[in-house]
Amino acid sequence: MRALFPALTATHEVYLDSASTTQKPRPVIDVVQRYHSSRTANIARGAYPWAAELTREITRIRARAAAFIGAQHTDEVVFTSGATAALNAVTLSWGLAALNDGDQILYSTTDHASAVYPWHQLRGMLARFGRHIELVPYRVTELGEADTADIATKLGPRTRLIAVSHLHHVFGGVSTVEELRDELDPEILLCFDCSQSGGHLPVDVTELRADFAVFAGHKMFGAPGTGILYCRRRVHQQLLPFLPGGNSGVRVTGTGLEPLGMPEALEGGTPNIPGILALGAALEVLESLGMATITAHNRALTLRLIDGLRGVPGLDFLPGPAYAPCATGYGIVSFTLDGMSAADLGFVLGEYGFLVRAGAHCVPNRSDPDPESVRVSTQIYNTAAEIGRFIDCVRTIAEELL
Repeated sequence: MRALFPALTATHEVYLDSASTTQKPRPVIDVVQRYHSSRTANIARGAYPWAAELTREITRIRARAAAFIGAQHTDEVVFTSGATAALNAVTLSWGLAALNDGDQILYSTTDHASAVYPWHQLRGMLARFGRHIELVPYRVTELGEADTADIATKLGPRTRLIAVSHLHHVFGGVSTVEELRDELDPEILLCFDCSQSGGHLPVDVTELRADFAVFAGHKMFGAPGTGILYCRRRVHQQLLPFLPGGNSGVRVTGTGLEPLGMPEALEGGTPNIPGILALGAALEVLESLGMATITAHNRALTLRLIDGLRGVPGLDFLPGPAYAPCATGYGIVSFTLDGMSAADLGFVLGEYGFLVRAGAHCVPNRSDPDPESVRVSTQIYNTAAEIGRFIDCVRTIAEELL
């Protein structure tokens, strides 16, 4: 199976940074090369065979993507340039159009910057037009999950949306806000950032009752520059085009632009065609491996990692599965080591051939008490032996610091 990923067969280094981006399997590499070297064309424009077949293929990939994330309709799947672009699309197509003065959005300050900054940008833009919305932060538990009890205390008559990180990019905890969903006012929308869970866990947006959900193609074996924005049909009438242009599914009216249908209304311009083709190939690989298999593998590696690091002197885990009362894990573990900064530890580990992420991990709130950390993130191509060698390396470094 590792032979499916050429970059891994060409190195002895151990890649443990799949939460940042995953390695690319051969079918993904091949489909991008094929597009650029054979029958390059645009989609949804030309009637000649090259363009027509490419248009049909993108349509097939949209249907595959809808099935993969659990969407009930293909028009709920919008292709974007990534998860960051998808979250900004929510603020620009929904937030600008639907929010009124005094409305509230609940979010976590510990989430990825791409899941925090767009809401602040939206607040600033609306303020320029005399509409003042409130951003209400909620806490995260020691398990690295959204604190639903805290969210419940902050819900109010002006709450319009709750933004949730499905799998936290630093803590590795899964949040579904299942405990709250039955009690929520139907007018309150749920927006899930599935950048880390997509391709690592089975994700069913219908089961989550998501109104919006975003996915990063490059974190699920695909190429950079491609993402998925899920927009539940019930919110389609609240959306306005935010990127009008060629093939954007709108028409000019006396008061502006009127959307003619989804997903075209949010897909103006020429899309990243090779990126979408790569996404289709990536989904095929994920389906052939089986999401249940990938999930079980990451869980086993996470448990092995936590158990091995638990006795390392001076090592402290950030919130996450290390504090769970039962054996659980989703492929992400973050920790600190007394006597050594995260940046220095990450550098030393890299010198020993272990490629991990070190730093603040794009968490925007630098005043948060949680320090910078080392993050280990796994995928199906990592092995238990690699995790064992990593644990031994960290232990050796820690003992030398004593």
